[in-house]
Amino acid sequence: WLGASTAKDSLPSDWQLKSVREIGEIKTGPFGTLLKAAEYSGLDGVPLISVGEIGPGYFKVTATTPMVPAEVVRRLPQYVLRTGDIVFGRKGAVDRSALVSESQNGWFLGSDGISVRPSDRCHPPYLACQFQRPPVQRWLLQNASGTTMPSLNQDVLSRVVIPYPPLAEQHAIAVALSDVDALLAKLDELIAKKRDLKQAAMQQLLAARTRLPGFCGEWEVKSFDELFSFRNGVNADKSAYGQGIPFINVLEPITHSHLFGHEIAGRVQLREPVAAPYVVRYGDVVFNRTSETQEEVGLAATYVGTERVVFGGFVIRGRPTIATLDPIYSGYALRSPLIRKQLIPMGQGAIRANIGQDSLARVVAAVPPLAEQRAIAAVLSDMDQDLAALEARRDKLVALKQGMMQELLTGRIRLV
Repeated sequence: WLGASTAKDSLPSDWQLKSVREIGEIKTGPFGTLLKAAEYSGLDGVPLISVGEIGPGYFKVTATTPMVPAEVVRRLPQYVLRTGDIVFGRKGAVDRSALVSESQNGWFLGSDGISVRPSDRCHPPYLACQFQRPPVQRWLLQNASGTTMPSLNQDVLSRVVIPYPPLAEQHAIAVALSDVDALLAKLDELIAKKRDLKQAAMQQLLAARTRLPGFCGEWEVKSFDELFSFRNGVNADKSAYGQGIPFINVLEPITHSHLFGHEIAGRVQLREPVAAPYVVRYGDVVFNRTSETQEEVGLAATYVGTERVVFGGFVIRGRPTIATLDPIYSGYALRSPLIRKQLIPMGQGAIRANIGQDSLARVVAAVPPLAEQRAIAAVLSDMDQDLAALEARRDKLVALKQGMMQELLTGRIRLV
């Protein structure tokens, strides 16, 4: 069976297997001879839906999305998207698709897009759910043409075969999965609000714009040269990597503010006494020396684990030289906007942004008394715990939806 892992004899007796060509009209976006880039508008018109606007189950329309003016829409009405259409990108992530909602009715199909308009006997949200099933997505990727970049065409899309229940059951399945999506959307909204609140709290607390009850007085301004002693990481032979002790590489300070040993995937074999100078202790800070983007250069993570770990050559270790620097606080403070504004312009390099010890040493920070550091760290840690709990709930809900899709969309569980 094309497009999934279900055979006809495993379906309920009143279900069928149907190809997309049997249940919908497929249309490829206009070629360059019909619609030229010069006809796009930056301000007026409707969004042009191309590969970049198609996410996994949703559209990503931004301020940079081209707009198609009204005169072009009138000239090429056959490419106007309608509520219930399902849109794919023709190149790259051909497994991604999104359903056109009522609020998106009238958007325009781009030249590198391809759409399916379901027939009256096919409920569009149900078909959209089938296209989100991993077996269907894998089939699309495996059967798309092209060796370096997958390319989707009408023939490939038309050959996708899906389980096809009676129309009433299509509606019931789509409603059940839509209810889960609504819960996910609410969780996503709550998570986004919590992140915004945390970001606002960091901006206020780490810049002393807002002081916690019981604290007053000026903060002491110090340079990183006064706060840390720096050391570049170890460069081992290629054969040494892959096993041994945990090894902090460039990605850890980019993706973490506080780092535990169990979160470190890299391993390296180092004999003593070679390893000793490169061991990271509790409270040490690691900075990434290089990054693909200017915005990520010099990001910091504080090591708050107990395991014995070392750090690599693309990392700079900052070991605190004062006893009054709280490790949890420093993990937040060293990624604050005030610090990042100093570090980002220091990145050098035409292809990758790089930073060295001399640049780090020039950064200055206002350091509160230890008791205030710990109070600020406690507030931000509580916010992180709330976020982690919400994200765990979301992960469970995503897993629940995947299980529901597998059961409902193959007829193993019936709703009507």
